[in-house]
Amino acid sequence: MKFIVHGGTLSRSLQSINSVITTSNAVPILENFLFQLKGKTLSITASDIETTVTVTLDLTDAEADGLNQIAIPSKILSEIVKTFSNVPLSFLIDENTYAIEITSGEGKYKLTGVPAEDYPRVATIDDASQITIPSSLLVNAISKTIFAAGTDDTRPQMAGILCEQKEDSVTFVATDAHKLVRYRRTDFSNDVPNSFILPKKPLNLMKNILVTYKEDADVLMEYNVKNVSFKFENYNVVCRLIEGRYPNYEGAIPKENPNKLIIERAAFLSSVRRVALFANQSTMQVRLTLEGNEMIISAEDIDFSNAAKERLSCNYTGDNLEIGFNAKYLLEMINNIETEYLLLEMSQPNRAGIIYPYEEGAEPTAESILMLVMPVMLAN
Repeated sequence: MKFIVHGGTLSRSLQSINSVITTSNAVPILENFLFQLKGKTLSITASDIETTVTVTLDLTDAEADGLNQIAIPSKILSEIVKTFSNVPLSFLIDENTYAIEITSGEGKYKLTGVPAEDYPRVATIDDASQITIPSSLLVNAISKTIFAAGTDDTRPQMAGILCEQKEDSVTFVATDAHKLVRYRRTDFSNDVPNSFILPKKPLNLMKNILVTYKEDADVLMEYNVKNVSFKFENYNVVCRLIEGRYPNYEGAIPKENPNKLIIERAAFLSSVRRVALFANQSTMQVRLTLEGNEMIISAEDIDFSNAAKERLSCNYTGDNLEIGFNAKYLLEMINNIETEYLLLEMSQPNRAGIIYPYEEGAEPTAESILMLVMPVMLAN
């Protein structure tokens, strides 16, 4: 088995899929890349059993006599290949000993692979439903929601992202019970309504690959009750869906929020960042005091006699209100809003606040983002 591949192309391909591999995997062979040669097409696969990603490369020179696949140690291969960016690399693999010889110019490097027969096969998706999603939509949906997903392994449904498809929209939702983000697009439709929970790892992987594209790409999504695959360009990502029922997120969103705050996003972000430095580091509580057209942001840490207070001008309509939020959650949400202003809707100090992007006079768009953050009990 031998082939020649451009070093830069191979390095970028390996780096894009390397994050799937975990060194603590109970299956040792999964610490390797699977190389498969069919004609002059090279397929490289990385897997942790739950998620499998394959990238294919077209070669100009390749030959497979007897052996057409091998598992190659991922760490050493990634490290050596990334040092060659603009030169061709020649691979020669012995079908009897699995010895691998890599040649580049005057350099020659040897390592040993392992038989590929024990490498897990990619899950087949039988009776699959199909939809095609623009990569820009998918990247935005992942970017705007994934930070709100939970990390508690005892609640696996909340550790994923809900994808809810309807005849007139697609909605992505993430929550950890302290914060919730709902990203919705009404310029996308699906004839067969459906919903499933996607794990974070493959979504992060795809986002990192897709953001490197200069132009929008179509992502073919195939799924059944157990698995889902995403096919785009020369990549195929296959993963298991998270089983179980997603929480009733709509029931957690307060419907009546008469107190409305419109404020410049950048000023609010900077103020919360500064004041949070003086908050109790275990609760990260910041207090918003709203009256008239001004807001006071304050925090204190009694144990260290630290305190901070800032006054900001704003556009506020509603009753005088004092409410507390976890600064970390608040900052995450403000950071994920791109408009110049934001709208914060509230009702009572013990009920969630709702954050929306806001632009005065802007026409409604097909994209809508709702961010919910739970309040924290104020310390007197």
